[in-house]
Amino acid sequence: MLIPSNTTCYDELRRCLAYWGLGSSSLKSFRTIAVFIMQNAVAKRDFGSFQSSNVQELLQLPEEEYVAPDIKIELPEFVSSKSLEIEFGLPAKRKYFLLEEECTFLNHGAFGAVLSNILDLSHRWQKYMERQPLRFLDKEIFPHLVYVTRRLAKFVGCDPTDILLVTNVTTATNSILRGIKFKPGDIIYSLNLTYGAVKKLLKHIAEETGAIIQEETIIIPIEGAHQIINKVKSTIKSGTKIAVFDHVPSNAPFIMPIKELIAVCHERSVPVFIDGAHALGSLPINLHDIGADYYSSNAHKWFCSPKGAAFLYVRKELQKSVRPLVISHGFGSGFNSEFMWSGLKDYSPFLVLPTIIDFWEAVGLKKMRGYMYNLTEQAANMLVERLGTRLGAPVSMFGTMALVALPKRLYTNREVNYDLAESIQKKLSSRFSIEVPIKSIQGILYVRISCHIHNEISEYEYLAECLLKLDNE
Repeated sequence: MLIPSNTTCYDELRRCLAYWGLGSSSLKSFRTIAVFIMQNAVAKRDFGSFQSSNVQELLQLPEEEYVAPDIKIELPEFVSSKSLEIEFGLPAKRKYFLLEEECTFLNHGAFGAVLSNILDLSHRWQKYMERQPLRFLDKEIFPHLVYVTRRLAKFVGCDPTDILLVTNVTTATNSILRGIKFKPGDIIYSLNLTYGAVKKLLKHIAEETGAIIQEETIIIPIEGAHQIINKVKSTIKSGTKIAVFDHVPSNAPFIMPIKELIAVCHERSVPVFIDGAHALGSLPINLHDIGADYYSSNAHKWFCSPKGAAFLYVRKELQKSVRPLVISHGFGSGFNSEFMWSGLKDYSPFLVLPTIIDFWEAVGLKKMRGYMYNLTEQAANMLVERLGTRLGAPVSMFGTMALVALPKRLYTNREVNYDLAESIQKKLSSRFSIEVPIKSIQGILYVRISCHIHNEISEYEYLAECLLKLDNE
C-alpha cells in the first residue's frame, strides 16, 4: 500500500483513526483510511496545480482495497434497486426517452438516444460543479473519473489501467492510428466495410506517410461469417503494420467474427484495432476474451449516454507507444493520467456512466438484449416477406440492426448511388415521419433498421406500408 509520504497525510491518518476509534493495527481500517487520504492528498501534483491527481495509484488498487468517492448529488432510485421492471416498446419510449412520439425512430444506430433520467443526472452534475467550480475541478474530479474508469473496466472485462475515457470512437481511432510511426510502404489492412470516417483517416495517413492501404472487398449480401474469415486468411500478409476491423459495420450492420479475425492476424504478428462504435450496450463485451490490441466503443449509441462519452482499450504491452491527441497536465504521469484530462470541458457524460451501468443491470442485460435481438429478427423477417426481398446477411449474424434489400422495382432504370438512397430516405422522413437510413451498397438499395427497447414491431410494419406506397408511385 502506497501512502503519500508527507506529514499532512500522516496527521490526517492519525486524526481519522482517533475519530473512528480504530487502532493502527487494524489492517482493513488502515487501508480504508489510507485510500481516503490518497484520494484527497495535497502533496502529489502530477496534474500541475490540481490537488487530487493520484490517478494511477487509485486505478491499480485491488477491488477490496478501493474506496469509491462520495457522490453528493441525488441519484435515480434504480441505483439502489436490484431489479427494475420496464415495459419495452412505446411505453419505454414515453417513460425513459425524449424521442418525439410522432416520429417513428428506427435509426438509433446513427447517434443513439439518451435516457431522459440520465440526461437529468448529467445536468445535476453540471450544476454541482458550478456551485463551487474550484472545489470540484481542483479536488474532486479525478477520484470520480477513476471510479468511472473502474466501473466501466469491470463492465467490459478488462483491467482499469488498460482503459481510457475519450469523447468518441473517432478520437480514439485518431489517437491510435495517428500515433503509429508509419513508413513508406507500410501496409494498413482494412475491408470495404470500414466506417467512412476511418477510411478518410487512413487516406490521410497514407498521403502523409507513404503507407499503403490494402482494402479487401466483402461482397454483400454474404452467406455467412466464413466468407469474411476466409477473405482475411487469404489476403493478409505477415509484416502488415496494422489491421482495422469494425465489430459491427455501420453500412452492413452484421456482427463481425472479430475473435477469429484477430486470431488470424495474430498468427501473422499483425496488431489489430477494433472499431466497436456500435458494441457497448448492444453486445456483451469481454475485452480480455476478445484479445484485440486496441478496441474502442461509444457510450452514446446503444448504451444511451449523453453525447461525448466513449472508451479506448489498449493492450498493456502497447501503452507506452500511445499518446493522446491533446497533451495536457497529465503528461508523464502514466498512461491513464495522460488521457484523463484534455483541458476544461464538460465531463458530465463520463460521470453518469456508472449510473447507466446501474440502470441496465437493474433492467437486466440479457433481458434488454433479448428484446432487441428478437425484435430485430422479427422485424427483418417481416420486411423481407412484405417487400419480397432478402437480407444482407443471415439473420443470425444481426444483433440490434439489420440490413434489408428494397424492391428493385423501386429504382428500375435509375442509377443506384448515394443520391438515390438519400432521396428515398428523405421521402420517408418528410412524408411519413420515419427516420431510417437507406444504404446504397454494390448496386443494391437497402434499408438499415435499428431496434432498441423503445421500438416495437408495429413501427416496422408501418415502415413496410410506407415503402410499398413509394413502390406503387
